[in-house]
Amino acid sequence: MFEVLTTPIVQAPMAGGPTTPSLVKAVSDAGGLGFLAGGYSSPQQFEQQIIEMGDRPFGVNVFAPESHRAEDTDIEGYRKALVPAFTQFGIDTPTLPRFTDDAFGPKIDIALRHRPAYCSFTFGLPEPRILSALKSAGIVVGITTTTRHEAVEAERCGADFLILQGPGAGGHSGQFDQSAEPNGTPLPDLLDEVRSSSALPLVAAGGVGTPGDAAGLLEHGAQAVQIGTRFLTSHEAGTKSCHRRALLEGLYTETVRTRAFSGRPARGLRNEFIDRFDADAVVGYPQVNAMVGTVKKAAGDDPAWQNLWAGTGWAECREQSAAEIVREFAEHLNTRRPSAAGRA
Repeated sequence: MFEVLTTPIVQAPMAGGPTTPSLVKAVSDAGGLGFLAGGYSSPQQFEQQIIEMGDRPFGVNVFAPESHRAEDTDIEGYRKALVPAFTQFGIDTPTLPRFTDDAFGPKIDIALRHRPAYCSFTFGLPEPRILSALKSAGIVVGITTTTRHEAVEAERCGADFLILQGPGAGGHSGQFDQSAEPNGTPLPDLLDEVRSSSALPLVAAGGVGTPGDAAGLLEHGAQAVQIGTRFLTSHEAGTKSCHRRALLEGLYTETVRTRAFSGRPARGLRNEFIDRFDADAVVGYPQVNAMVGTVKKAAGDDPAWQNLWAGTGWAECREQSAAEIVREFAEHLNTRRPSAAGRA
């Protein structure tokens, strides 16, 4: 199983702009495995990006619909807390956003039609029939998990491999229940826990800033590592200019987990928005994400008001091509690959 994954380097699908077809092409062409980010794109955009990839091996990532839907009363409370931000930027207080599943069904249909080599899911488990349909179409299916219990559920559902996301990961936690307290188990320990009960291939994700970080995770039983934050400052990434500057120029000094921007736990550089609104934040993805989006749009290129997603290895970011990043990791990992594979 999973022999088609011949590389230990997987590029994280960073939704919202950073992951471009150019980035995914560059990663895959350099010997890594690139993933398109289906999150937040329209079905038309998603399909066009898949077509742009041509016949090279790559994967797509889709957000699973939320199993826990927030109460309007909670979101209303946070909307009131955000009034000073709306006022500061001259924004009319928005109406309460409606729940959306991010066009989940149409995106699955597109994946089945175009048959990329891989399809992964974040934020939960799709129905088993969906995994079965993808696998019948020859697509290798992965599920993002954050706990041993989630890993067991994903394996039972029919996943071909697991992306095991640790607490150091930048951006949203892939936990199945957005209302739960995020798991704080260090990624190496989490790998040990899951490996003790599962024979599925594991892709370790979160806080992978250096080849040494990656090598340590392979030694704990991962077959591959998923790298995200390092690619945010690659030439091919579509990262916002203020986000790129914040990572490269040290505008902020630490990352924290917060629900302030989206209602879901997510790790990013601690900035003024987080300091002002984290204490009032509520469980409420995707409605909170849409509501705060009006503030981010009005704030333009000011990093103080943007979600500067970053993992704990963010200080390793620098300006370079995606191919250079892949080579940096590959040159180190390929010398250690046999012993790591032997443990998997």
